[in-house]
Amino acid sequence: MKRHIVAASVLLAMSMSALAAGKQERVYVQYAPGKAQALREQVGREGGVIHYQFDKLSALVVTLPEAAVARLQQNRDVLLVEEDVKRYPMAQQTVPWGVTKIQAKKVWDANNDGVVDAGAPTGAGRTLCIIDSGIDGNHPDLQGLNIVGGYPANYNIDNCSHGTHVAGTIAGVNNGIGVVGVSPGAVSLYFVKVFGTDDSMSCEWSYSSTLVDAGQQCLANGASVISMSLGGGRASKIEKKFFDNAAAANVLPVAAAGNDGTTDYSYPASYASVMSVGAVDKNLLVADFSQKNDQVDVVAPGVEVYSTVSHKFAGSLSVAGASYSVIPLDNSFVGTATGALVDGGLCTAAGTWTGKVVLCQRGEITFAEKVTFAQDGGAAGVIIYNNVSGSFAGTMGDIASTIPAVTVSMEDGTVLLTKVGTSAKVVVKIVEDTYDYYNGTSMATPHVSAAAAVLLSLNPSLKAATVRNALESTAMDLGEPGLDNSYGHGLIQMKKALDKLN
Repeated sequence: MKRHIVAASVLLAMSMSALAAGKQERVYVQYAPGKAQALREQVGREGGVIHYQFDKLSALVVTLPEAAVARLQQNRDVLLVEEDVKRYPMAQQTVPWGVTKIQAKKVWDANNDGVVDAGAPTGAGRTLCIIDSGIDGNHPDLQGLNIVGGYPANYNIDNCSHGTHVAGTIAGVNNGIGVVGVSPGAVSLYFVKVFGTDDSMSCEWSYSSTLVDAGQQCLANGASVISMSLGGGRASKIEKKFFDNAAAANVLPVAAAGNDGTTDYSYPASYASVMSVGAVDKNLLVADFSQKNDQVDVVAPGVEVYSTVSHKFAGSLSVAGASYSVIPLDNSFVGTATGALVDGGLCTAAGTWTGKVVLCQRGEITFAEKVTFAQDGGAAGVIIYNNVSGSFAGTMGDIASTIPAVTVSMEDGTVLLTKVGTSAKVVVKIVEDTYDYYNGTSMATPHVSAAAAVLLSLNPSLKAATVRNALESTAMDLGEPGLDNSYGHGLIQMKKALDKLN
């Protein structure tokens, strides 16, 4: 995976003026062979601090008063004295190209200083409902989002990354890292998870009825905009009626036009009450995968869209010097636990397990309950082994553990039972980057839904239909002149839409 970085070169030369000022100096001191101990003693006499000794480099790293550094430079056993120069992180916040192309920053950062302008519309005061695979609630660039809730209870766990990518485009926080969204962390967000909801972590499909139920959850929680980076090839009369009613109730539904690259309709995008969004690339050419039909309303960036994705985890287990294959439980604590291995049976109650790694058999109660009992018993870590042949992946739902928690196969669990009392080490760690480039009308859709929410925040009395009209009528005309099947009205332009609304 890729991360945007800005290269910087930092070279700080040790100056005589700094020495003259009497400041403490942190320096490398390279010494002649066999003179390490003598140099250590001199540093001690001078009242210095030794940070490192690199034997293979014949060097010490020390902090000393400037006068003492000058004396070191006169010592015949010293070959080199140089400043221990500083190194800085080379990552900074990226404004994805799509955010720029739709004029988002021109709306809330007109002077382009990286700070949200006072009084600018940002989406604050409006609720945007995202129907997708949930959100990675632990993502560093999504901390501080104005999340007002979600459904079901595990909405803040995203096994698919799709919803997390959408959320980053909508509202990535303006915090100096990662990406910034169309609404800079300001819009209120409500999440309804319809993909990856069960233990199998399936991200492939859901039902139309599940979508309607999700839409009802959005309406019940005050959504002004519903963002749906999803769709299917067959219409539903019940589904259509729901979205028609939502639009009539002053809610703007926005959905992906589809990724088959044909003229076929995709739903819910192709209902008239829903704003259908196609995708363009950096050259503002329609993506080859984007649906092209007379229901496409507008287009937005949907190729190589850089945004947040879920953490990917890996685990390891070693017991008495032997290694075992593990799968971290979903929502496990990230860290390392070491302790004596103890048999907890089914772990249906807390035991006396302080500082130990508890081995639990799968069955009777949920994984979350087993881990909670292990924590209550003072365990340092927990291993759940299968009750049928083979390995398995498990989730703790909306419960986040405070200790590393992993699963192993029944076969390995049987072996581990013979090693009770020996030392065990459990590790859960993040192994993949938390940003990535995605393609699809799914990536174009959040640009439009977030733009609508930002514009709606301009005035509490603004109607969803008015904002939709402003986005369509001010879009940058692309392709054939006027409305066409590939680009609809064109690429949305937030600043022009704002000016029209004003």
